[in-house]
Amino acid sequence: MKDKIVKDLMIPISEYETISCEANLYEAALALGEAQQAFEQGIHRHRILLISDDNGDIVGKVSQLDVLRVLEPKGKQTGNYKSLSRFGVSSKYLEPMLNQCGFWDKPLMDICKGAGRLKVKTLISVPAPGEYVSEDAPLSEAIHQLALEHHQSLLVTRNKKIVGILRQTDMFKEVLQTLTVCGL
Repeated sequence: MKDKIVKDLMIPISEYETISCEANLYEAALALGEAQQAFEQGIHRHRILLISDDNGDIVGKVSQLDVLRVLEPKGKQTGNYKSLSRFGVSSKYLEPMLNQCGFWDKPLMDICKGAGRLKVKTLISVPAPGEYVSEDAPLSEAIHQLALEHHQSLLVTRNKKIVGILRQTDMFKEVLQTLTVCGL
């Protein structure tokens, strides 16, 4: 039996809804809402949108969390304090300081009105090198990237072009099945 590779577990991009990088946040949120409904009804296995450029090439992805992050008035300035945990700084420790800064002092309606017109292309953060994996890579490489870099999914590439998504949940199912077969 041959060892599986990333290509064996990835979901092809053709199974995902796409949105143009020229669309606005409001359109992306509506499309994500539809993806959530399809997921809940068992129609789709995923809840993210892929973002395409003017040539139709996939340049990134947008999730529900990305929309919420845009609505956080100071979200970009505070950064990802999850990474501070390695220095012993917890979110519980930071919460009182963040509250004192008044980050959430505007009503949600006002925040949404301003954010809804933002273009999706302004939300795209260039995926880090660790967010890509070759379709021919061994699953051990994908596990390494998912686990050490805390990604929910990886963009699968063929000749530097995105051709699919490898989700953490699919990788876990494969690991669980393998552990079961091993009898551990």
